[in-house]
Amino acid sequence: MKNILEIEAVADYCNLRHYEVYHPLVSIVDFEKVDLSKYTNEPYDAFRYGCYAIFLKDSKGCKLKYGGKPYDYDKGTLVFIGPGQTVELGDYDPDYVPKGYAMLFHPDLLTGTELARKMNQYSFFSYSTNEALHLSAKERNVILSLLDKIQFELEQNMDKHSKKLILANIELLLDYCLRFYDRQFLTRESAHLGSLEKFENLLNDYFNSRKAETLGLPS
Repeated sequence: MKNILEIEAVADYCNLRHYEVYHPLVSIVDFEKVDLSKYTNEPYDAFRYGCYAIFLKDSKGCKLKYGGKPYDYDKGTLVFIGPGQTVELGDYDPDYVPKGYAMLFHPDLLTGTELARKMNQYSFFSYSTNEALHLSAKERNVILSLLDKIQFELEQNMDKHSKKLILANIELLLDYCLRFYDRQFLTRESAHLGSLEKFENLLNDYFNSRKAETLGLPS
């Protein structure tokens, strides 16, 4: 990797997207509001993040590697990146246009909070998870509603309640993502079990039909 863009602060990413910064430690970028006339496919090989980043991806045509491995994601998925981690950018389709949302928040926002002590529970920020979260329509609506609540707080004049409400909604969003990931892996496990059951039934039918005596054991 020759050209790595360092995104140390939330403002670094907002400036990259020519997007207004409402808060120095947390931001939500709505790509519908990004000036696409200023958007070009970056001349970078990778981004290295100094903050947490969550991307709701609503377009195809961009590949990436995370933790040195291809990251399984596509349209309509959530992608999670933790501080200190590098995302390698792959090939862009010629007509690629980013769509969706990005939420970034700096670890300093969490200092001294209960959420800071909980962050290691959200394993989807780890390199060990190289699979995006695939959302159902209802799950997507839950995520969008929480992003909307956070954005509402960011656009208000800051008061003594602002940080508490922003953190509460970030924590709730992460807790929902944890539940949705558990659902995703449970669904896949059930699908695998279903395949094993079908395979076992095929074997039983084969042996019960006495085909093994004439055709031999299956390979």
